[in-house]
Amino acid sequence: MTSFNTHNIETAPEGAKPFLNAAKSAYGFVPNLLGTMAEAPAILEGYMTLAGIFDKTDLSETERQIILMTNNRLNGCQYCMAAHTSISQGAGVSGDVINSLRTNTPIADPKLEALRTFAAVINEKRGWPEPSDIEPFLAAGYTRQNILEVILGTALKVMSNYTNHIAATELDAAFAPNAWTADLSEVA
Repeated sequence: MTSFNTHNIETAPEGAKPFLNAAKSAYGFVPNLLGTMAEAPAILEGYMTLAGIFDKTDLSETERQIILMTNNRLNGCQYCMAAHTSISQGAGVSGDVINSLRTNTPIADPKLEALRTFAAVINEKRGWPEPSDIEPFLAAGYTRQNILEVILGTALKVMSNYTNHIAATELDAAFAPNAWTADLSEVA
């Protein structure tokens, strides 16, 4: 495996430093994912910018985390599952929803379950859903705009999940209480 540096603000390339400073201000520390992405300032900027844009969607924090964690699970990203479990807990996402996302079990709320199911379809079918996949999502109360927002969240997770796979990013101590192990039989 190719090894990657996990940069801090002092060791990072100049183009990455403003983004790591912003992360430290937001989180109180520089998450290892962002320190790893700092090796290529463009991916770090792209990831942080896209994350900010994703936060501007019409979706609630719970709905955004459903999309992100569904992709994390399907992509087998142990780092991001632990990180987003911690983020979800801090944002007040229901423990039942978090548990469903971590264990791949249905969410009790039918609308949120429709979102979880549709996010999985987008990932598993690589963006080729059938009309029979889209209709239940729309019938649950989501919109065509939300379809595109699911794609946005999926794109965001490709950046972080793939980085973590290639770099074998070490889990931060802040996320360690929510460590998660991928069931590789479920990973597409």
